[in-house]
Amino acid sequence: MSSNPRETWDFGRFVQTLVDFEALPFMGCLKRILQGQTRQPTSSSGGQNMGVIVVAGATGGVGKRVVERLLAQNYAVRALVRDTNRARTILGDRVELFEADLTIPETLTPALMRDAIAIICCTGTRVQPVEGDTPTREKYYQGIKFYLPEVADSPEAVEYQGIQNLVNLAVRCLPPADQQMIFDFKSPNAQIAELWGAVDDVVMGGVSESEIRLIEGSALFSGIVSTANSGGFASVRTKNLTPPLDLSQFSGIELRLKGDGQRYKCILRGENKWDGIGYSYSFDTTANQWITVRIPFTDLVPVFRAKVVRDAPRLDTQRVYAFQLMLSKFEYDGALNPRFNPGGFALYIESIKAYGGNTTPRFIHISSAGVTRPGKPGLNLEEEPPAVRMNDQLGGLLTWKLRGEEVIRQSSLPYTIIRPCALTEETGGQTLRFEQGDTIRGQVSREDIAQLCVEALKLPEACQRTFEVKAQPGLAENNWKALFQELDRD
Repeated sequence: MSSNPRETWDFGRFVQTLVDFEALPFMGCLKRILQGQTRQPTSSSGGQNMGVIVVAGATGGVGKRVVERLLAQNYAVRALVRDTNRARTILGDRVELFEADLTIPETLTPALMRDAIAIICCTGTRVQPVEGDTPTREKYYQGIKFYLPEVADSPEAVEYQGIQNLVNLAVRCLPPADQQMIFDFKSPNAQIAELWGAVDDVVMGGVSESEIRLIEGSALFSGIVSTANSGGFASVRTKNLTPPLDLSQFSGIELRLKGDGQRYKCILRGENKWDGIGYSYSFDTTANQWITVRIPFTDLVPVFRAKVVRDAPRLDTQRVYAFQLMLSKFEYDGALNPRFNPGGFALYIESIKAYGGNTTPRFIHISSAGVTRPGKPGLNLEEEPPAVRMNDQLGGLLTWKLRGEEVIRQSSLPYTIIRPCALTEETGGQTLRFEQGDTIRGQVSREDIAQLCVEALKLPEACQRTFEVKAQPGLAENNWKALFQELDRD
């Protein structure tokens, strides 16, 4: 006879769990419809890129194209704009808007950088025709002087002080270059609260019961675990992420937590299933002490209901669908958890991060070719573009752009500084030529510069590079990694 008396099984909680985690797809879909919720379909091209990309100058000619390409590649985008009403009409509803002014540091609060992994800075001083001259600005953008231009902003404020303000915030708030926040329970939001829920042994007839609550500075996974009815586990789990997370650039997961001395499990799931294979790692806690637990992806054990699946492939880190934290009576293959105690438990979680990634650019900045040329001895001004010839009339525009570049280079941020030649409205997809030394002239499409920004986000070879770029004849077969590898580091 079993030493554990049977207790009443809560069938209603069992059904609710299945509905909440869409193990009953029709019921889950019906629930979302009734609640007015929608979920994006899973991307077939890969996982969701981690973290938020902040785009400054997002409503400009390059900025709005950067936003389009980031969204197409499953990045979350936060646009730094001066006017949210105007920005919404340009950028649409898929972009989070943050209203601030780079030139006013008080408006640049840490909220701008919440969950951010990088900044793409497309800001620039507004240039307009002198009053009474032709309003055809596009002609000036093409590098053709058809009117007398003037600056509408202060180049010093926009190109130098504004960049200084943004860099200062980025240095304070961006994560280390080899880490990325996945869940920050120190600064929780409604989305995190909706994503996590309890999956206890009620799904197998047990009576254990747990919950996850967002409290000040952390999340609390707590409850009562019981071995009655042959049960013995409690857990909290995310709903399946759609699209899944792409963690392929990282080595593992880092947990910051405080426990009660028991042994817990962290489980990652690489399938869009309710009851598929989980990839598990057991870790011990120290009672009432904050600890950091690092879990290499190579140490994850493939399991199905606590049984090791010995012929399972390694976790596909390009598609991570769910995270789970568990307190269980069992280890693996029937072995018991040596530090398990039935009854009440409590695990505080401060954060879940990915670690061990390659250092990639955190600050990508669009500057301009020609920034070193004003006042350069022996320069033939007749061969130079209007911005160089008219630098003084434009308030030292290029001079202040160069000062802004120097702020970025002197910071601790991994950066890429792009100096495009004359920007055009031509269709993108052209072959690009990179050079250093600020001597080349030519033109390049705004579309190609936007694509270049997005590609640089992924490449360690793009870090600490300053270069000029123009389009050249030929088939567009840009090998982005090779182009950056040919450049010298600053």
